[in-house]
Amino acid sequence: MSQPEPGRPVPPPAREPQPLSVSTARVVLWGIGAWAIALVVTLAVPALHTGSRDWWPWCSAAGIVLGFLGFSYVRRGRGNAAEAR
Repeated sequence: MSQPEPGRPVPPPAREPQPLSVSTARVVLWGIGAWAIALVVTLAVPALHTGSRDWWPWCSAAGIVLGFLGFSYVRRGRGNAAEAR
């Protein structure tokens, strides 16, 4: 590293970014909502659930079911990283 020029302020050392405080349960609920919207859209547009795309609504339904399983897991306290140190 080179020495700073005289008369120029020295920038403070960079700090590591702190993790955000986010409710994991709320994130899971938003994901379930997104899968629900995807299910409604695939059922409302016939081209998205006919022919070779007949599995698309089932993918959205599986996302909703797995989301609720994940939500119950997080709500019981097993899905947070509070004790992970």
